[in-house]
Amino acid sequence: MFSKILIANRGEIACRVIKTARRMGIATVAVYSDADARAPFVKMADEAVHIGPSPAAESYLVADKIIAACKATGAEAVHPGYGFLSERTSFAEALAKENIAFIGPPVNAIAAMGDKIESKKLALEAGVNVVPGFVGEIEDTEHAVRISAEIGYPVMMKASAGGGGKGMRLAYSEQDVREGFEATKREGLNSFGDDRVFIEKFILNPRHIEIQILGDQHGNILYLNERECSIQRRHQKVVEEAPSPFVTPKMRKAMGEQCVALARAVGYYSAGTVELIVSGADPTGESFYFLEMNTRLQVEHPVTEAITGIDLVEQMIRVAAGEKLPFRQDDIGIDGWAIENRVYAEDPYRGFLPSTGRLVEYEPPVEPWADDGQANGRRGVDGIRVDDGVFEGGEVSMFYDPMIAKLVTWGATRDAAADLQVQALDAFRIEGLGHNVDFLSAIMQHPRFRSGDLTTGFIAEEYPDGFQGGASSDHLKRGLAAVAGVIATADADRARRINQRLNGRTPPPGDWFITLDKRDYAVSLEEEGVTVDGVLIELEMEYTPGDRMVDVEMDDYALTIQLTPSRTGYAITTRGAKHELRILPAHVAPLASYMIEKIPPDLSKFLLCPMPGLLVKLHVSEGEEVQPGQPLATVEAMKMENILRAEKTGVVAKLNVAEGESLAVDAVILELE
Repeated sequence: MFSKILIANRGEIACRVIKTARRMGIATVAVYSDADARAPFVKMADEAVHIGPSPAAESYLVADKIIAACKATGAEAVHPGYGFLSERTSFAEALAKENIAFIGPPVNAIAAMGDKIESKKLALEAGVNVVPGFVGEIEDTEHAVRISAEIGYPVMMKASAGGGGKGMRLAYSEQDVREGFEATKREGLNSFGDDRVFIEKFILNPRHIEIQILGDQHGNILYLNERECSIQRRHQKVVEEAPSPFVTPKMRKAMGEQCVALARAVGYYSAGTVELIVSGADPTGESFYFLEMNTRLQVEHPVTEAITGIDLVEQMIRVAAGEKLPFRQDDIGIDGWAIENRVYAEDPYRGFLPSTGRLVEYEPPVEPWADDGQANGRRGVDGIRVDDGVFEGGEVSMFYDPMIAKLVTWGATRDAAADLQVQALDAFRIEGLGHNVDFLSAIMQHPRFRSGDLTTGFIAEEYPDGFQGGASSDHLKRGLAAVAGVIATADADRARRINQRLNGRTPPPGDWFITLDKRDYAVSLEEEGVTVDGVLIELEMEYTPGDRMVDVEMDDYALTIQLTPSRTGYAITTRGAKHELRILPAHVAPLASYMIEKIPPDLSKFLLCPMPGLLVKLHVSEGEEVQPGQPLATVEAMKMENILRAEKTGVVAKLNVAEGESLAVDAVILELE
């Protein structure tokens, strides 16, 4: 067994590998860029080596720097995590030349399966069912247009070396191909150092199912059941679960055995994932197609760990050290249900725009990396596990992926795991930048999600006009008004007691006029309890002025609410929705109509940059007439390109920036006449 390993990655996956290595008694080495100098993974490791500037192309993607760090520290092996160099054959080969073990599959398997074009050729030769498409290199945009027309729309354009949802564009028309092909190439080059693109037919109503593979160097290859990853946005996975609510035992066996056969054909060992697309329109579930094989650990691996009790990182390390797998296929079972939500630094209330900045407050529902002895921490504490790599006061940088944390819950049933997600998301406090916690909670409560009727179009179909908050019943809103009355009374009582001029004699108000989501409620605190519009609300809660998170039991609800002070009262966030409140003592409520409403300025003639990023391309010039929906500019943020389009007809009066400039939030890109 190795005595010291280096993790050639960052963030939560670096923390994840360090935790398992520490439990195994293996020393660890972290490598870090300028942006990550204070990151948790750097502090967790036994040693840390600085490898360069913040951009990944100058640090984490430079193999020579990783190898130099191994030599300087005496690391015997490298775990690549996912992304960066994890599927780079040249990196694995370079390690082998230096007699440094690669904690991953053999070079020939990476070459055969990591390249999406070559893997499809191999799958075809092996008789595996693949998605119809063009398997080969595409010369330019015109070639891409001809291929797409031959395949038939819609088509998917994918970077050959892509993964993690990057370097992918869905095209419904020739115009989509013309707009997206070059962007797909750039994303592939920037993220993976490879700008080759392939095109395949897009399967309508698809479900995304993947099979976890694990093999050793002695010829043993197993499948560890499936994961469902159908809920995606821009081809980036958002929610993952294991097992799938769609897959039957018969399907599981057929998929698993086919994926094992494919892995065996390339002499695969270590952890890997075979991704499949399944037609949701086929009630038999037998129409599944090979998409690609990721020759690395997946972001969503914790849900497999939760239902199997197998630490995948530990097994990867043991396999790399030459050990045999300690179990057989018949030993792999399914215990309960696990769901993973990816908590991203993006604002769903603003079209899911990336959000960078400082984590002013960061408080996950349980301590990250906590271990209560239950399956070696693979299920976390009381069924909740948080994998993260951030800290309160730290910064979410524009240089890397926008994921803040992974929230994993385990339950005996799917509904139990989903209920626990809602509970944990309510208690997940993040302040300082936009995040998708509300959105995730809304998905967990959505009737369609609960029914298991999932496709990769779920988000677009259920939120066609964007996300405005989770659904809230009138009953819940009345209860929140009662909570607001208790909070307002407690705050007023504190103010009374600390104001010495009143000598503490004046009782606090007990009657309130509360506006919640533009609806008015009369709230009174009486001896028998709290009434809202004259109706008694059963309420149990403990609140001390200044609390930002409060547990509440209310009629048939038990929930956690988060409080954020506002100019007119509070904002209450719970169950996937943020409720703005205006709180006034009942005797001054009639004066509310005299308050001056601030009208925001009209900014419609300006194209503002919605997030910090790099201006990749200007699609228009001064004096040009534009139409609604026409591309105006492309901004790259967090390794993804975002096309900004015209919202109305106009003429470009002035361009304020040039291609290649770094832009701040709300920077004026151009002005319309």
